[in-house]
Amino acid sequence: MERFELDPKLKEEIRARVLGEGFMKIVQTVRRNGKQFKIAMRPVEIGGEKKFQAEMTDDGQVQVKNLTVNAAAEGLEEIIAQRGARELHLMTAKGDLHMRVTKKGHVMVSRSAEMDRVVTVQPHDRVKKVPLTEFESSALLRTIGLADGEGRIRASMRGKYDQVNEFLKVVKETVGESRIGELANDRMAAEPFTVVDCGCGKAYLTISLYFYLTHVLKYPNVTVIGVDRRADVIAAAQKMAAQLDVADKVLFVEADLTTYELEKADMVVSLHACDTATDEAMAKGVEWKARYILSAPCCQHELQKALGRNNRTIECSNNRMGTGSCEQDFAGLLRQNILRERLCDILTDSFRAMILRILGFKVQVIKFVSSEATARNILLKCEYGVKPGQPGPVGEYLNLRDYWKVTPWLETRLSKLLGKYLERYV
Repeated sequence: MERFELDPKLKEEIRARVLGEGFMKIVQTVRRNGKQFKIAMRPVEIGGEKKFQAEMTDDGQVQVKNLTVNAAAEGLEEIIAQRGARELHLMTAKGDLHMRVTKKGHVMVSRSAEMDRVVTVQPHDRVKKVPLTEFESSALLRTIGLADGEGRIRASMRGKYDQVNEFLKVVKETVGESRIGELANDRMAAEPFTVVDCGCGKAYLTISLYFYLTHVLKYPNVTVIGVDRRADVIAAAQKMAAQLDVADKVLFVEADLTTYELEKADMVVSLHACDTATDEAMAKGVEWKARYILSAPCCQHELQKALGRNNRTIECSNNRMGTGSCEQDFAGLLRQNILRERLCDILTDSFRAMILRILGFKVQVIKFVSSEATARNILLKCEYGVKPGQPGPVGEYLNLRDYWKVTPWLETRLSKLLGKYLERYV
């Protein structure tokens, strides 16, 4: 045998343990020129089919691939054929095998006593159960940068980790129950489900959403599209999707949302899209006939500017809300910048919720995450399913809009769809 080569009997034992019943995991670490290359492989079930998930870490860069049984057998041969100093740890339900190859090529093997373990390992009881712990997410978290090389959530990313988890909880509340009913119908269960993340940024939510829908909610035919106008973040997101072997299902598009077109989407999400970008995301959801729109707004400046113009010169309507002017009624509030800002946040989100109600959506405004994770913790949860243009929502909207003498940006953006309902009551 050549130096570093394994004994044929040992090779055959490794093959039998990995490709036989009760296989749990194999990890091999190779050290070359001061750098470390690690490959791990474990069995997974995707869409009811047995596969193997291979995770390669090369000098800190992680890449994940889901392999068929035949491809896994080929990958195993590459593991066995590695040269140089290395360590291999192989776990099965019946016991472990540990192998160490020294720098001089000596092979040392040890085997555990016979065991009787269950192949599926449950999370530790002390681990807080959140969406990103409901499936094997370690490779995902490391690749998107929420976790370090050891799988621990980075202290600097804890807020973002919490935001993504809480957003995914809302996704489950929104689509989970309907999904249970659809699973009983094979045709509906197999239909494509398209999600668009408007202003995806660094894609923490975009990629996590794909894995959550497929691994936890069991959607078999999901496509998630992240749209952002910044070339650098799109390139980085595409690289992460390729590393996780989902580049054909998690797509990233460099485009301005105002010009990006799509025929149909089932769900539109946005997490902290700035100012009117949130309105644009909602408008796209309406135009793409999305059943679900989930939007957590960010900073909101457009209405502040409008109030600054109108309240100096225009009196509020006296046939709905009294005879005073907005400036007179709210002078003490509007002169304080921080209070003025918060008022405009509340008004903007109120207008958004009302407009979506007029257009046929059931809308809930909720606090989706604690203020410790982010001060921008309001989320509009919208599901299409009521008759558009009902007098109640229209009247409420016009009363509030006309009292403040403003035209919300979302009304202007959706004027073609919204105008016919508003004209009846003007």
